[in-house]
Amino acid sequence: MKASTFVYPWDVNGDPDAAARIAGLGVRQATLASAYHSTRALTPRHPRHRIVTALHAAVLYPVDGERWQGRRLRPYAAGDWAPGDAYGEAASALAEAGLDVHTWVVLAHNSRMGEEFTDTSVVNAYGDRYPWAPCIAQPDTRAYLVELAVEAAVRPGAGGTELESLGWYGLAHLHAHDKTGGVALGDAGLYLMSLCFCPSCRDGYAQLGLDPDELMAAVRRALEPVWRGEAPAGDWEAVEKLLGAELATATRAWRDSVARSLQEEAVGAVRSAAPEGFQILLHADPASYRVGANVGVDPAHILSVADGVVVPCAGGPEPLASFAGQAAGPHVLAANFTVVSGMGGRPGALGEDVARAVELGATEVRLYHAGLASDEDLSRVTEALARLG
Repeated sequence: MKASTFVYPWDVNGDPDAAARIAGLGVRQATLASAYHSTRALTPRHPRHRIVTALHAAVLYPVDGERWQGRRLRPYAAGDWAPGDAYGEAASALAEAGLDVHTWVVLAHNSRMGEEFTDTSVVNAYGDRYPWAPCIAQPDTRAYLVELAVEAAVRPGAGGTELESLGWYGLAHLHAHDKTGGVALGDAGLYLMSLCFCPSCRDGYAQLGLDPDELMAAVRRALEPVWRGEAPAGDWEAVEKLLGAELATATRAWRDSVARSLQEEAVGAVRSAAPEGFQILLHADPASYRVGANVGVDPAHILSVADGVVVPCAGGPEPLASFAGQAAGPHVLAANFTVVSGMGGRPGALGEDVARAVELGATEVRLYHAGLASDEDLSRVTEALARLG
């Protein structure tokens, strides 16, 4: 059972013991961030700092000016949290410690781009703009995401990549000091609040025979019970109950087609630029209407496009079952477990969680996150991986 842990460059650079410590966990691979969103991260063992503040979404290597020349949308360079070729420096140290290194690329999650280019953002049914969520239906945004996927994924020495947020973003995954938890939205409310009504999406709805203004009004009416605290329980069925099955199906048809075509284009572009044997995985949720870092996908479709998926299993490994058996040939089905106790992880139960994941079809394990976890968490991870062999 191959295990990999997620790592940031700032976990490694400046700490001469970091790479060996990560390899000592018993993992064979490090999934190292090469393009990442804004964050504030703890570094509990680093000899120089304890908190790293990444002020905006950035690539963690030198921006290739020639590649991006003449483009309106282009990646931002990192600040002092990841200077120079931070990714390359960390990748070299991890490789010298005996680890395979794969890139970790965050795509459709960029607050700075949304603030500087306001037209790129998702716009909800009330006209509110989500600057952290680029709309993937827009041609300029799609071109930017595909080019970023290629550049950030295919870094020197990398054996593969994991593409995060390659699909629809919306209200999920928080923004700055988040204050949206006062009303429980449920899956249905979250979907409705994540529907986009930017010009590109309005055109898309019209192509399906919908009136965009009437659809906006219908979404607002559908959300009224949610604001009263009466959101229906359930998953997609709850969306259909609030919006009506016909309209709900139409919105999903538009969004699914946009996401699928972007995933096909981006994975194809990365594959064309990568050396033979380069592995391409997507962070994915098996329900295509879901939004966020683990984008909603159709399991059979995405396994016909990519080499596999990384599936969030913080709430249990059951989502793996939707992917198992969907691939025509051998594919990676990686169960992603949070092992940071302070973030709700269960490092002490990793062995039993992995065993259950294997029963559901998992072929690999991902551990989130070696840089954020305490010494006690890492000790439990090391013990569990040793038992798993």
